[in-house]
Amino acid sequence: MRLQRIATSLPEVWELRPAIFRDTRGFFIESYNQARFAEAGITDAFVQDNHSSSLKGTLRGLHYQLHHAQVKLCRVIEGEALDVAVDIRAGSPTFGKWAGVVLSAATQNQIYIPRGFAHGFLALTERVQFLYKCSAFYDAEDEHSILWCDPDIAITWNIAAPLVSEKDAKASALAAMPRELLPVYTMRKER
Repeated sequence: MRLQRIATSLPEVWELRPAIFRDTRGFFIESYNQARFAEAGITDAFVQDNHSSSLKGTLRGLHYQLHHAQVKLCRVIEGEALDVAVDIRAGSPTFGKWAGVVLSAATQNQIYIPRGFAHGFLALTERVQFLYKCSAFYDAEDEHSILWCDPDIAITWNIAAPLVSEKDAKASALAAMPRELLPVYTMRKER
C-alpha cells in the first residue's frame, strides 16, 4: 500500500494520497499507518484525534497554538473542504504565504500541516465531516487566531460571507499580531 506525497506551494505542507482499493462493495484505505507515513517523511507522534461537522459555507480558522504547537494531519470523510495552512513563523522565507488543498471524501486525500502554521478550512458541500490528528493536546489558553480574511495573506476562499464563530470574526490580522505571539522560524532538515 503506497502513500503518495504531493508538494504544495509551501515546501513543508504536503498533500497525501493513500492507496484506495475499490470493488463492488465499496472501498478500503489505510487512513493512517505509522510505518508508511514515516516512509513518506512524517514521523510525528499523534496524541489527539478531532472530528467536526460543518454546514456549507462554514469557515473555521485560522487557528494555531504557540507553546503547544500542533502538527495536523487532516482529511474529510463526507463532502469537500478547502483546507488552508498559513506560514506564520517569524523570520520564515514563506512568512504570510498560504497553501490550500481541496480535501474530499471521494479522493480520500489528506493534508500535512507542520508546527508553526495557522490552519483553517471552508466547508464546500452541504455537509462536511472533517477529521484531523494532532501531535499535541488542545490547550484553549494557548490557542490564537489570525483573521480568515486578512488582506495581506489574501487567501482565495471564493466566499464573501462565510459562517464564522464570534472568536474567528474578531481575530487579528497577521501584521497586527504581537511578535511574541508568533512562532519563530528555525531551519528544518528536509524530510
